[in-house]
Amino acid sequence: MSDSHSSESDEVNAPVHIEPYDTAWPERFAAEASVIGQTIGPWITGGIHHVGSTAVPGLAAKPVIDIMVGVADLDSSRPCIELLKPLDYCYWPYLAEVMHWFCKPRPSHRTHHLHLVPTLSPRYLNVLAFRDYLRTHPDARADYEALKRELADRYPHDREAYTEGKTDLIGKLTEAARAWATTRE
Repeated sequence: MSDSHSSESDEVNAPVHIEPYDTAWPERFAAEASVIGQTIGPWITGGIHHVGSTAVPGLAAKPVIDIMVGVADLDSSRPCIELLKPLDYCYWPYLAEVMHWFCKPRPSHRTHHLHLVPTLSPRYLNVLAFRDYLRTHPDARADYEALKRELADRYPHDREAYTEGKTDLIGKLTEAARAWATTRE
């Protein structure tokens, strides 16, 4: 194994790192949303949303800005894959049946995740409900943060295990969020 391959491998396996909430995260989202809107505007049907933990004031998170863009469907939004390349978005067929997923600037060092998701699909609605629920329910936010910190400590070099460890709580909170969201409509 060459030294360059070794350092790249170390970078790919960079530790899961949770940081305290940063008030600059919404600004980073807004700047990126503007450029994304200018680049793929004709395909946007459901807005550009700051989602994930960095979108929840007060919630500690991995310092990666998650952005969800509502599109009509996955087939018609395929041209966006090429259009986003000049913005340093790398397409990866993660959950390709429900979204187009990108990271920026590269898989080994991520500053942004971008999800193109069909507007009004279950995933689209669930992600927004989950975010809004955490924003308005401090106990749920605290439970989620505690689990994230525990998993980051337990699996610092295993992003898959970290993510998988959140699945049950995310499912429960999303179910509560969807029920809560229907009472607000």
